[in-house]
Amino acid sequence: MLTVVTGAAGFIGSQLVAALNRAGVSEILAVDDLENGAKARNLAGAEIADYLDKRDFLAQLESGRLDGSIDAILHQGACADTMEPDGRYVMENNYAYSKAVFDWCQDEQVALIYASSAAVYGAGREFGEARENERPLNVYAYSKYLFDQYVRKRTAGFDPDGDSAQVAGLRYFNVYGPNEAHKGRMASVAFQAYQQFRADGRVRLFAGSGGYEDGGQQRDFIHVDDAIGVNLWLLEHREVSGIFNCGTGRAQTFNDVAAAVINTVNGWDLSLEELVQKDFIEYIPFPPQLAGRYQSYTQADLARLREAGYGGSFQSVEEGVAGYVRNLMKT
Repeated sequence: MLTVVTGAAGFIGSQLVAALNRAGVSEILAVDDLENGAKARNLAGAEIADYLDKRDFLAQLESGRLDGSIDAILHQGACADTMEPDGRYVMENNYAYSKAVFDWCQDEQVALIYASSAAVYGAGREFGEARENERPLNVYAYSKYLFDQYVRKRTAGFDPDGDSAQVAGLRYFNVYGPNEAHKGRMASVAFQAYQQFRADGRVRLFAGSGGYEDGGQQRDFIHVDDAIGVNLWLLEHREVSGIFNCGTGRAQTFNDVAAAVINTVNGWDLSLEELVQKDFIEYIPFPPQLAGRYQSYTQADLARLREAGYGGSFQSVEEGVAGYVRNLMKT
């Protein structure tokens, strides 16, 4: 039986494939769109059974060719550009495609673990997985929110003690780590800070906005290894269904990320004040095009994930970013 990973050549998808390989799983159907061929490098060291373009995969699902051959689908594929202006493109890739995968999984009783996003919470300050907390600010966030709503409606009558197939959505917060270089401007703050520091000797952060000090905007930054850990736990616990936050439960500042990058590169332990005084951090004006479309604060509420039984730990920015930077310095 095949384990399907969509978005398999992307950031989280390729790390999922690698983790499955480490667990002894190689009967993997990798699904992606390699129009950006640079992503193929993320799969170069992986062991898979086959690769399908995302359009061919959907066609084979709908034709019945894959019936009876799939054990689980880890659905990571999406348009992840939060600034993508073409709403039709985003909704086709993130909503319509995901609905088709979900419907097939339900018909065939196949487990589905899919990528949602903390973007659904918008500029709110409450991050529990409840409708009243969801206020998407752009079409990317709306596409993720709408699919979550579709899943909720379709699974509302599930018997938790019955034989319904697992459906679990993970609302990723700010994920960072290896294999994200191809994402360009959508790569993590940690990756961009590293690139800036190596190129220019300083890191550029947004100046204060919306009541936050310079570089003081706060996000829940989660290392990709920790996000993969939640995916694999769900894969092992098919009795667990629902929509869950996937973050650390800690909000840390962009300043924290920049300091971790700079100190790791140089083997220092300087304070933020010292780094700013030495001009290693530069604050630039907040982009006007992001006004009203930017999350200045996120912090995952992990109560539902913990109640479901997940006991894993999550790295802090100081731990995770330092390890990531050391990895980047080897390449």
